[in-house]
Amino acid sequence: MRRAIGLLIVLALAVAAAWALAGLGGTVEVRVGDVWIGVGLPVLLVGLVIAFLVLHGILAAIAALRAWPARRRAKVALVARDRGDLAVTRTLLALAAGTGDVARAEARRARLALGDTPQTLLLAAEAARLDGQDAEATLAFRALAERDDAKFLGLRGLLRQAMARGDWAEAQRIARDAEQAMPGASWLRAERADLALRSRDWAEALALAPPEAPRAALAMAAAAAEPDPTRAGALEAEALAADPGFVPAALAQAARLRAAGDTRRARSVLATAWAKTPHPDIALLYMEGEPDALARVKAAEQLTHRAPTHPEARLVLARTALDAGLTGRARSILDALLAAGPADRRAYLLLVDLEQVEHGESPVARAAEAKWLRLAAAAPPAPRWRCEACGARHDAWATECSACGEVGRIAWEGARG
Repeated sequence: MRRAIGLLIVLALAVAAAWALAGLGGTVEVRVGDVWIGVGLPVLLVGLVIAFLVLHGILAAIAALRAWPARRRAKVALVARDRGDLAVTRTLLALAAGTGDVARAEARRARLALGDTPQTLLLAAEAARLDGQDAEATLAFRALAERDDAKFLGLRGLLRQAMARGDWAEAQRIARDAEQAMPGASWLRAERADLALRSRDWAEALALAPPEAPRAALAMAAAAAEPDPTRAGALEAEALAADPGFVPAALAQAARLRAAGDTRRARSVLATAWAKTPHPDIALLYMEGEPDALARVKAAEQLTHRAPTHPEARLVLARTALDAGLTGRARSILDALLAAGPADRRAYLLLVDLEQVEHGESPVARAAEAKWLRLAAAAPPAPRWRCEACGARHDAWATECSACGEVGRIAWEGARG
């Protein structure tokens, strides 16, 4: 209703305008030389309006013709977009269903329709990977990695591929690039730490290790692989800071200090480690360089004075006493060790040596030796390095267990003080 009223008002105004123009009268003259043209004013105005409308129509037609290719391209692009969106949806469905060949075909259709966008490249890579076409997936992931807006996606895909084929060095390099592309990704830091362990890059494993990681073992492994003596010494000190009773680090640091002429600090390191983890190698290095057997007895007493009743301390004291000819003292220490509880095989073998020193090749000595040897055969073996993950025993400490591959789980079986 409102439109009809509005139209009537417009028509009324047009009629009124035409009526007013008709009533104006007058003539418009145009003279060019001897040529004279005279046109009534109403006719001229109507002619101008008609000329304007004709010109406007011509210009509009020209503009429409010029815009036709763009409209055509937009229409084709819209159709391609719809077709591409459908292909993307079908690719996702095929990936979810685990049909790699279908996913690859639909991903190709999506790329043809939409071009190489981050989405289509990622779908193509995942479809190829699902279908076992690793080379094709690599090309798609690399294309992603070359784009500034999707570099991380490509690098992550390449990282997974490198890990799948066990190329740990390449995986490490890609992981570093990925972290630069997306700093702060926590899962990536954890991935880099795991890769450092797999590639035996102990320095990087230590730098990336979380608080609960075996930092002492990692620092010691990094020190053993470090060619720079100064840096190696710093890593050994870091291992001791993480675990003052860590025997391999204490031995290495003490040997380094002793070689530098600082015997006092070397013994301090060993004494601290012994207080935490009494170990026979610590005692041997602590007493190294003593001029005679009695001096070794004194050094053993100095090392073990904080806990002289520890089984390892008693064994060290008994051995040094026996070597110095103090057989009575050695026997009293070994008797106390046996009386304190079950002793390991080393105690009984020391008693065999003691009988030989005291009684020589006499029948008494042979009878006593036979007794101690029988007890030694039934006694627990001497402590060794043992993997806490799988229980495998080792003759020497190592960063990783040769049986199960766990890192930092090998510990000394002897009880800590």
